[in-house]
Formats: sequence, C-alpha cells, structure tokens
Amino acid sequence: MPRHRFAPGYFSASEVPALVRLWLLRLLMPLNCHRDFIGTHGFQSDSLAEIIGLGAWVDSSLCDFDPKLVRAELKRNYGDSAHKLRNAKPPAALASNVRRLAKLVGLCATDCRVLEFAVLIHSERLLDEAADWLGNISSVKVYRALSLLLDIPESDIRASLCAQGILTRSGLVSVDRNGNSTLRGKLDLLSERFADLMLSQASDPVTLLKNTVAPCSLPILTIDDYSHIAKSLDLLRPYLRTARKQRRTGVNVFLYGDSGTGKSQLARVLAQEHKCELFEVASEDEDGDPVDGSRRLRAFRAAQSFFAQRRALILFDEVEDVFNDGDRFFGRKSTAQTRKAWINRALEENPVPTLWLSNSIACLDPAFIRRFDMVIEVPVPPRRQRERIVRNLCGDMLTDHAARRIAEAEALAPAVIDRAAKVVRAVRGDLRANNVVGAIEHLVNSTLEAQGHASLTRDDANRLPDFYDADFINASVNLATIAEGLERARRGRLCLYGPPGTGKTAFGRWLAARLDIGLHVKSASELLSMWVGGTEQNIARAFRDAERDGALLLIDELDSFLQDRRAARHSWEVTAVNEMLTRMESFPGVFIATTNLMHGIDQAALRRFDLKTKFDYLRHEQAWALLERQCAALSLRSPETALGAQIARLNVLTPGDFAAVARQHRFRPLESATAFVRALQQECALKEDHRSTIGFT
Repeated sequence: MPRHRFAPGYFSASEVPALVRLWLLRLLMPLNCHRDFIGTHGFQSDSLAEIIGLGAWVDSSLCDFDPKLVRAELKRNYGDSAHKLRNAKPPAALASNVRRLAKLVGLCATDCRVLEFAVLIHSERLLDEAADWLGNISSVKVYRALSLLLDIPESDIRASLCAQGILTRSGLVSVDRNGNSTLRGKLDLLSERFADLMLSQASDPVTLLKNTVAPCSLPILTIDDYSHIAKSLDLLRPYLRTARKQRRTGVNVFLYGDSGTGKSQLARVLAQEHKCELFEVASEDEDGDPVDGSRRLRAFRAAQSFFAQRRALILFDEVEDVFNDGDRFFGRKSTAQTRKAWINRALEENPVPTLWLSNSIACLDPAFIRRFDMVIEVPVPPRRQRERIVRNLCGDMLTDHAARRIAEAEALAPAVIDRAAKVVRAVRGDLRANNVVGAIEHLVNSTLEAQGHASLTRDDANRLPDFYDADFINASVNLATIAEGLERARRGRLCLYGPPGTGKTAFGRWLAARLDIGLHVKSASELLSMWVGGTEQNIARAFRDAERDGALLLIDELDSFLQDRRAARHSWEVTAVNEMLTRMESFPGVFIATTNLMHGIDQAALRRFDLKTKFDYLRHEQAWALLERQCAALSLRSPETALGAQIARLNVLTPGDFAAVARQHRFRPLESATAFVRALQQECALKEDHRSTIGFT
C-alpha cells in the first residue's frame, strides 16, 4: 500500500512537544489505534513512526516489513518512552496561559489538563489525525479516551466537562453532545482562533478573547445627551453603582430602540461614569462574517468568568442573534429557546453586570423580559436634545440656522449625524467653505431617506406663510380666545374641520409658536401601515414622541383613522380607532386633528374632542383685506374698489388660494391687482363645490 506523511500543524515533526508524543503513544497502545496505524506493508503515517522510534522500518522494502515485529517493537518502546515522558510539560506559552486562566476563573488541575489537551488537538495536526483512528465516538467514549490519554480517573474527567463544570460554564471547553464525531470534533473550544491564541505569549486575558470579546472605545456622547430618558437613568445609574459596590449577581438591563438612537453610546457613557471597563461580545469575526448565537453565548460565558474579578460591565449588542434567530415557519427554535434553562440561570447568576441591546423589544419572549432588572427604551432624542448633539458633533462646521434645521428632523438618530460629521471632516479640505453645510445635509438626507424617514425640511416648509393672520381665518369660534385659554391650560383636544386650504394646519403652526412649544405634524401616509398592528404602533409612537418632546401634536386627515366602527369590515379598522381614542385621552398636551370630511367619523371619537371648530371659506371682508395685504407684499398697486364685486362672487375662496397665487408670482409675475383676482378666479373654478358662476373680466 502507498505510504504518506501527515503534514504537521503548529509544530514541525521534529518539534512535536514531548507531551504530544506521550499522548500519541497512548493513542496507539492503551487505546489500540496501532491496529490502524500499522498496515500490512507499511505505516499509515511515516512521520508518526519516526517520532515514536520506529524510523528504521520506514525505509524498509515492502517485502521486509513485518507487522508482527513492528507491533512487538512498538510495545517494547511504549513502556520505556511512556515512562520517560510521564512528566512531560506542555509548551511554555500554553502552560503560562493555562496558569493565568486557572487563577482567573478557578480551574482545578484536571480542568487545566483537559484544556491543554483540547488546545493541542486543535493546533497539532498529527495528534488530531492520529485521534481519528478512534473513529466517530460518543460523548461517553470521550470521557474514557481522555481518562486514558491524560492518566486521570474517568470520574474526574466527567466532573470537569459536565454542564456545571467551570470549563463549560466559562465557555473555554465543552463537549458537543449532538451525535458522534471525532475526538477533536467533540471537544469544542471558545473560538476558532482560541487554540492559536493560547499558544502565543499573551499578557492579558483580554487577548485570549480576541474576536469574541473586545474592549469598547470611549463614548462621543455624554450623560446630558440622554435627559429625555432621565426618569429611567435616575434609577439605572444608582442601581449600577450599588450593584458594583455590593458585588451583586444577576444584574441585567435591557436597552431597546431604533438603530442609531445611542444605545451602545449610553452603555459607554455608563461605564465611563462608573469607572468600569466595558467589554462587548462580538457579533462578527475578524473576517466580518456574523457569529452565530451559540458562539456569542459562549463568548458571553467566557467574559463573565474572565472579568468577574475586574471592575467591568459587559455589552451584548444585537441580542436578536440569540433571542430571535429561529424560524417559526419551519418550527426551528431560537438559540435562547433551545437553551432556556441556561439563559434563565445566566440572567440570575452572572457576576458581571450586563447591558443587553436590541432594536426592538419584540424579539424577546415575555418569559425572558421579566428576568431583566430594568427594560428601558432609548428613542430618538427630542428636538432640543438633537440640536445639542448636532452642535456637539459638528457645530464647528454648521451655522446656527443649519444646526437648528437639521435638528428639526424627528427621525434623526445620533449615529446618523455622527457618521455624516466624520465623513465631512475627512474630506473637508477638498470642499469649499460654503459646501460643508450642504455636504452634511446631503449625507443626513441620504440616510434618512434610505431608512424610510422624511428628509430634512426646506427652510420654508415649517414656516408660517408671510400673509398668515388669524383674522383671515373664518372659524366658528374666536381663535385668539382659544389660544389664550390653551396658554393657561396647556392641554386640549381640538378637531378642526372644513374645506382644504382654509388654514387648519397653518393654525396649528401658529398656535405652537404662540405656546412656544415644538410642533409634530403627522399625515395619514406616515401613520397608516400595511402590516397588522403597524398603524396602532405608529399612532402610539406619534403621541409618545410628542409627549416626550413637550410638543403640539397635529394629525392631518383624521378621517383616515376615525371612521365609524359600526361600518368597519376588518378588525384592524376597529383597533386603529381604539388606539387613537386611548392615546387621545391620555395625552397630556395639546392635540389637534384636522379633516376635510366630518361625515362618517366615529361618534365616540367626536365626543372626546374638547372643541370641534369649522374652518370655512373666507367672508367677503376677509378676502378683500387679504387681497390688499397681498398686493402690498408683492409691490402691486392697491386694488380698485370695482374689484370688490368680483371678490364677493368668489364664495369658495380660501387663504390657500392666495398662497398658491403668490407662489405663481415667483415665476409668472402679476402686473396688477386685477391680474391677481383673475388668478384667484381660476383657482376657484377648479373646485368641485364652487357655488356660483365665475365670470372673467
């Protein structure tokens, strides 16, 4: 039969450690692998034959090779060699690292020997391939094999590798109990590179966790950037302080919120504030490939063991990898569900306080949620906080006006502005000074749009029209009086209804400015969702965000949400109305809903509005006064009295019509008040409910 040499792994054949040679001999004799090693006409491995003293047979001719004589010589050599090698030591670097880990996590002598063997069988190919002659073995046979190889009682080996043993709990070494495999395959190490790291000169245990756990950098935000969750932090900060002082176990905090809202930054801020090291469980390896949930849990276990004696916090980001990596359609459970007992025990006993981060609380089973000490939502910061963050991260590149305008974007997460600032700083030298602001806005806009959010508003998008005056609103109540009352009460629910263009949304902007509070405007397209439950979640979020910001909430197209439930044909139509009513009743600020159509709105919903006000078409005197003001604003001569009759016949005229004509003037200049009135007549002629014949003069 043809002969071959096994390619050595970490060591060359001549550099195989004495301890490995001892294990090779024990594999061949007590474990009977010599039956496969010694063939009829030669060895399965010439390299191994030379290492164990059978080199003289390697170069013998096929006809001179006698398996019986070879086995007899191997038996004689085994006794002498095994005796000489009985005190063999592992490589110096490995021994040093094992001693360090033994002291750090409390390994006993048997644990150390098992760890040494697991590292070497994963790094020394000759040992690995020789062990393959054992075939695919069960977990029970693993204990027997290790007992003979390490010369340790089998009961001690079982205790070392049991689920409650330190090796398994720390994640350093565990036995794969799923079916049969080779000896190397049954001994699972912390990570693929762990064996190499253990054989290197490591000065700190953190080095041994490379690619599985890594120290975090310092934060770019401060605790002041999280004043919008001050109530939660007022509990969390002293709790972490007390937990570290009392060395409490089972300290776990769950932080969730949309991507980029600052969850990991908050973890870094908390670690810095409490003078703790912060270590993050890696979600991808050195090649950028994702690490599966099982591997991440092992890294977490190792970190808990490694840093139990250090002043540290652990960050476990993207917990979806563990809690939501199953497949309901195919009935595959998540990593956490298959290890439910272990997860529960870990959450109750982990010695190092851990911050668990996710983009959504929905990934977590309620049974797990209740085991966290605190569950905190980290939403997008309110406008004042956003402006503060924008100024801190890129204030030197923005004007005050630009900083305020960027901060107006309700979906602007801190990570978005941080990334934009870093990119622009990198290329700032290649940009003209007046292009820096535009570059930042472009990057922010691109990200917001890619995330499905509204882009930055134009300078005039949230500004009241120049012609706006509450006196030009034909409302069923005195709006000035209403504004004065809301200034005192700071709470109210208003329903504004009437034809398009009558000034309903503009009144909301005017009122917010009058009350000196922010304004959140939501349209039906922003709140309605194609997913079951999505509309309700969007409605809840709109009210919650407005309450957090202390803003006036204005929802346009009310009829899209509050249709009469008696006519509902789908369950979600009813639940959307119920959600809106619930949120309306509990909202502590000023809420305005606008609609063009009052017909068909749920009667129970109407009763919940404190005030229902109709915004109607302009009265004759209002239209004339507004015409005079617009002519003055456009530098046109005052309208002649004769135009009054034409204005009087425009029964469906609104402030929105005047705004439309004024915008036309930008690109089609109007020469006179008469031309302005003619343009108004054209606007009214297009309306379905115009109530008179409009003549053109």
